[in-house]
Amino acid sequence: MFTDTHAHLDFPDFQTDLDDVIQRAAQVGVHRIITIGTTIAGCRRSLELADKYAPIVYAAVGIHPNETEELEDDWLDQLTQLAKHPRVVAIGECGLDYHRPPVSDPALSPLAALGASSTEEVEATMRLMQWKEKQAYVFRMQLELAAEMGLNVIIHQRDSWQDCLSVLDDAAPSVRGVFHCFGGTESQARELLERGHMMSFTGIVTFKNAEGVRDVVKMLPENAFMVETDCPYLAPVPHRGERCEPAFVTHVAGKIAEIRGLSREEVSRITEQNATRFFRFSAG
Repeated sequence: MFTDTHAHLDFPDFQTDLDDVIQRAAQVGVHRIITIGTTIAGCRRSLELADKYAPIVYAAVGIHPNETEELEDDWLDQLTQLAKHPRVVAIGECGLDYHRPPVSDPALSPLAALGASSTEEVEATMRLMQWKEKQAYVFRMQLELAAEMGLNVIIHQRDSWQDCLSVLDDAAPSVRGVFHCFGGTESQARELLERGHMMSFTGIVTFKNAEGVRDVVKMLPENAFMVETDCPYLAPVPHRGERCEPAFVTHVAGKIAEIRGLSREEVSRITEQNATRFFRFSAG
């Protein structure tokens, strides 16, 4: 049995055949799927799917860092109400993502190297600071909500490692997170282990150029990792180039079994125990 701990079933990619997608997952032993909200509308849809496809589908509700710019003023009130739904098992995905800044970094300009700056560069610096501050604020509010609700968090981190850890350490030290789609280094993995956080792995572990990720998989203690698809993205080998779906989490687990020298059944036991503990699944 497996749990796909991170899927986006509310996305348009699954609009026409979700019944079949759920059935294919069940046929290969995927008995739980967490569908992840990234916007208020997406969270509402995720809760609808969790109700419709119970007991297989659960939901997490959150605001993705790339969705923070256009938030309504009452977004936190709305998210708080959504988080009270009985099939919500986590807050997220939330976090920080600096991969596509709204303006070029002025620190990289030729003038900056000479210790000078133009009016445009000053304005760009302020815009970048505001953008990062908005992400950090939305992340912080969700961490505090998680603490209030007694839930753990699903964390999205991209090109923002130290800032992400700083917010997480400061805002809600009691909350535990899973860094989803983990692609960091062994050193970064150890930083998470020291803080009691977890990592989950996608089809990336099967990619030819992912030796670093496989090294992390090999070194982690049993209680520190879970499996996911992040579908419809990151389909694992042998499905590269296809739409990813929850059934493919078995390929992720199979690769982890190979890396760690275990049977797939043993990886199932480990990851099921970890998912049950982290998300506090009920029998409902």
